Amino acid sequence: MQKNLFGEIEVMSLSIEEAAKKANVSTASIRNWVKTGYLSQISKGKVDLESFSSFMTNVAGNEKLTQRANKLMKDEHDHAALSSFVKNHDGSKSWEVIGHEYEGSLSNSYRNKEGIYYTPLEIIDNMLEEVAIESNTTFLDPCCGSGNFIIQAIKKGIKPENVFGFDFDANAVEITRKRIFQETGFDASHNIKKVDFLEDALELKNERKYNLIFTNPPWGKKIAKKEKERFAMTYGAGTSIDTTSLFYFASYNLLKKDGFLGFLVQDALFNIGTFQDTRKHILQNELIRLIDYGKPFKGLLTKAYAFILRKNKTPNISVSCEDVNAKRNRNQATFSKTPKSILNFWVTKEESEVIEHIFSLPHTTLSGKAKWGLGIVTGNNSKFCKESHKSGYVPVFKGSDITPKGLKEPTNFIPNDFLQYQQVAPLNLYRAGEKLLYKFISSKLVFYCDTQQRFILNSANFLIPSKSLNINCQQLADLLSSDLMNWLFGSLFNTHKILRGDIEQLPIHKGYFNHEISFNEKTYINYLGLTKSENGTYRIKE
Repeated sequence: MQKNLFGEIEVMSLSIEEAAKKANVSTASIRNWVKTGYLSQISKGKVDLESFSSFMTNVAGNEKLTQRANKLMKDEHDHAALSSFVKNHDGSKSWEVIGHEYEGSLSNSYRNKEGIYYTPLEIIDNMLEEVAIESNTTFLDPCCGSGNFIIQAIKKGIKPENVFGFDFDANAVEITRKRIFQETGFDASHNIKKVDFLEDALELKNERKYNLIFTNPPWGKKIAKKEKERFAMTYGAGTSIDTTSLFYFASYNLLKKDGFLGFLVQDALFNIGTFQDTRKHILQNELIRLIDYGKPFKGLLTKAYAFILRKNKTPNISVSCEDVNAKRNRNQATFSKTPKSILNFWVTKEESEVIEHIFSLPHTTLSGKAKWGLGIVTGNNSKFCKESHKSGYVPVFKGSDITPKGLKEPTNFIPNDFLQYQQVAPLNLYRAGEKLLYKFISSKLVFYCDTQQRFILNSANFLIPSKSLNINCQQLADLLSSDLMNWLFGSLFNTHKILRGDIEQLPIHKGYFNHEISFNEKTYINYLGLTKSENGTYRIKE
């Protein structure tokens, strides 16, 4: 506190926006910290400076509030020192080694903010291995980093004067230029440029187009939503406004007709609903390869996939679908027939035919036919959750409490004052006569029909099916938890998160329940005209 000009005591404060900037988190996080009592709000949009300073000193570094907040506050690097390291390199090490050292010195928070994950050379070589190169072939990496794609392209036979690269990081650009000179003796200062690619791609289009564009774009680079929407409008990205999609559409505009484009991307682009417009655009071209590279980035649980296409309007009747264990072929048209054009290249041709058959039968979906609720976000489970029941507390269930055999006994109890939590679904939904509880973080569909108005934490979610579905909760729980539906879910989405958008795509063959009161796996498979082998695969009856 301090005295103003009139001798009155006033409280020093920060706006929510200022507090968010200082803490390197979103304004939503600041509001959540106010709601859970970590910060004191002294007026609308203002937090007490003293409480903020105390929180940053005593709480933020000690309690696990959010992984992202702690990472940003505790993990930094000195970028000026790194710039000096690059500028003053004395030639004692190769520029390839300097590039590796520079990449390794970037903090996790910086990588997270900018979506930077440098690509292993073996992946680059694999992506480029079947690409035809001629004497006049031009190559672009629009997010070149320290030049791994570019150097490998030169080693594959592309002339250094025909290789181009852009990056927002001046240090990375300088390293790439030096690496090209060290490799070839060519001065690439006019070809490798510091560029904000999303801002400048339209103008770059007027300079030249390229035969080959291969890159690992920024994954989830932090850009304001309004900016993403502006770029999406500029490059025709539709509703796909993640930075990976934006870099794809901006790059595609620079690709020559019959040119090849190869992107290394997060696995979500292949199967999550928000990337649907990107997948549809990819499938408007000749799709050459789809590749699963596993989890090549240290500390990142996300799998890395690649797609390679040729810019023309002729679908490929034989797309190469690859992972470390196998290579198989799929007709490109089969991807267009999946819900939301999912690129489920991990299934075989025969399995894709079963999926197409299942969806060809009369069915409905849960889209628009259910109310959905997220589990309770307390903001601090260690503070609110108790292991035994006490007065004023209610039992609350975790995702791990929902099992194929039923619901476990509760081991967590929280105060029944729900106003103090960060996020609570409307209580009237919790009090519904019937609702389906399901795990959120899981690779397996596990649903439980709740008739006792139970509460759940945010490792679980719930839905209340509409009466128009004409299926009761128990029938729906059994159907969605079935082996066949789990096989279908894995074949389509191949994910460890059970997302609402994915559940809404699953076919509900409610005609089955015109003949059966309760669900039975064997009769359901027979109803669909399928057979199941001993190894768990399905086939269409002949």
